[in-house]
Amino acid sequence: MAPTDSPQATLDWLLDSDPSIRWQVMSDLTDETADVVAAERSRVATEGWGARLLDLQDSNGQWAGGTYQPKWTSTTNTLALLRVLGLDPASKQATNALSQVREKVKWNDHPDAPWAENPYFAGEVEPCINARVIAIGSYFGQDVQGLVDRLLGEQLPDGGWNCEAENGSTRSSFHTTINVLEGFLEHERATGTADTTEARLRGEEYLLERRMFHRLSTGEVVDPAWTYFFFPTRWHYDVLRGLDYLRSAGVMPDERCADAIELVHERRGEDGRWTMHYSYPGEVHFDVDDGEGQPSRWITLGALRVLDWSSGHSTVK
Repeated sequence: MAPTDSPQATLDWLLDSDPSIRWQVMSDLTDETADVVAAERSRVATEGWGARLLDLQDSNGQWAGGTYQPKWTSTTNTLALLRVLGLDPASKQATNALSQVREKVKWNDHPDAPWAENPYFAGEVEPCINARVIAIGSYFGQDVQGLVDRLLGEQLPDGGWNCEAENGSTRSSFHTTINVLEGFLEHERATGTADTTEARLRGEEYLLERRMFHRLSTGEVVDPAWTYFFFPTRWHYDVLRGLDYLRSAGVMPDERCADAIELVHERRGEDGRWTMHYSYPGEVHFDVDDGEGQPSRWITLGALRVLDWSSGHSTVK
């Protein structure tokens, strides 16, 4: 749908927001200088949503009294959101928060589980959860090599991953696979190593062979919910998340992305913005968007980045 509002009006709307959105708009859509972007990014630790989340950390290093539960206020989900907000890992606020997690937090949501006494960055057993810990740990400069090695050994023959593999599943899951891909990419960036690259490229092919949201066997859409976008994505897959990963990984778009990219165009409103169609139920610390049925700055930011990547030039300038 062709927008009726000007591109500049969309940019102004995005910039009239939290520092966590503004710095990413400046970096990815308006090409501000590195100094300007860094200055805006530094505000995430001291103002707005980032500062509010940091202030909610308990003295035991956790958030909301749990490591993975309750959703979506637990330690893992809060750290995942701080990563998406772009909290500078080098800031003293991030360093202090992560040291508390590293030194104090264990996987004791279920005290009788064999992994209950594992330190946070040693993870547990579910690939989707461990993949999220890899992304968090790599971004914030923590050692997650043990989890990386574990997930390298859990890749399925079709190229992806699935949390149900331990129950006998031999086919990969889009949900698990996107989490592993994001974790591996973050690990490669943090460490400068390529120990996960081959596995990650196979995982990318898993998505691309299925045209980002289709069944390989029949060509049917796997889940119509994936064609609507939401934020935060948590552990869930949707088409925009898959495309934004490819953009971030520097994958050149080809015909296998065409249907997914066209879907992003179709979801654009007349005002040049994208709507939050729904959100996953569960308690949150506070809202970081205007809610279901409303234009979403986060989704609009992601969609504009994807369209820039797919077209090879800016869609907003």
